[in-house]
Amino acid sequence: MPGAAALVFGPGAAQSAPDQQRDEGKRVAETGQRADDLELQPDVVAANCLGVLVPQSGFLNEKRIARINAARYEGQEIAGALHVIEKGDRVLEIGAGIGVVGGVMARHSGAERILSFEANPQLIPVVRALHAMNGLEERIEVRNEVLVTAPDAPEAMEFHVRSSYLGSSLLNPEGRPSDLVRVPTRSFAEVCAELKPNILIMDIEGGELELLRHMDLSGFRGVVLEFHPEAYGIGGMRECKNVLRDAGFTRIAEKSTRIVWTCLRMEVKVEGDGASVAETT
Repeated sequence: MPGAAALVFGPGAAQSAPDQQRDEGKRVAETGQRADDLELQPDVVAANCLGVLVPQSGFLNEKRIARINAARYEGQEIAGALHVIEKGDRVLEIGAGIGVVGGVMARHSGAERILSFEANPQLIPVVRALHAMNGLEERIEVRNEVLVTAPDAPEAMEFHVRSSYLGSSLLNPEGRPSDLVRVPTRSFAEVCAELKPNILIMDIEGGELELLRHMDLSGFRGVVLEFHPEAYGIGGMRECKNVLRDAGFTRIAEKSTRIVWTCLRMEVKVEGDGASVAETT
C-alpha cells in the first residue's frame, strides 16, 4: 500500500514525513481508515477469482492481482472451503481479508448463509464493495468485530494495523511498527446462537490459538483453519491441532498442508456385519 509520506494535506501543504505519519496515525486511531481507502474504486474490476470480481483498491498490487486471477491467492483455504461446504450449510468466516475467500464461497459453495468477521476496519469497505459488485449481499455479510471466546473478554480490543493488511493482527509479539485501533468485540457463543453455523473458516494471523482454547466446536461439521506458528511457535500450532483432534475432527490430507488444515468431524458407525465405518457427521 502507498505510504503515509505520499499524502497531501491541502493546497500547498508541505509537511515533513514525521508530521505526515503522526497525522495519519491519529486519523487511523480515530476512524480506523487510512488514506489508502480513497483508492477504492467499487465499479472498477481489478481481478477475477473463479468468476468472483474483485474491485480496485489500494490493497492490490500487480503480484497480488496475478495470484487472484490464477486462484492462487488463499488457494488452499478456497479449495478446503469448497470441499467441506454442502448445499444449505451456514458458514462462519473469521478473518475476511479483502473478501475473496468469502466471495468464492458465496458464489460456488451452495451455502445458505455466510457471516464474515474482519477486525481490520480498513478492509470493510473493500469487502462490501466486492459483495456488491458480485450481487452477493443476500448471501454473505461482513461485520467489523473481534470474536472472543474467553469469559472475561473486554468490550473492545486493540488491533495492530500495519502497512500490509496481511500482517495486521491482534498480536504483535515482535513489537513491529503499527497503528493501533480499538475494535469492538462480540461473543463467539452469541454469534453461534444467531447464525447456527456448521462450517468454520478461520484465518486471523495468530489469533486462532486463544480463540480455540475456549471455543465450543460441537456444532461444526467442517473446519478450514490456517495456522500461524510465527506468532505462537511450533508448540502453539501443535496445541491448535490437538484442539481440533480432541473435538473429533479428522484432517483431510489431500486438501491440507502443514499450515492450512481442512477437517471434517468423523463418527464411527457399526454396520450389520459388525464392521466399523467412518462417516462425516
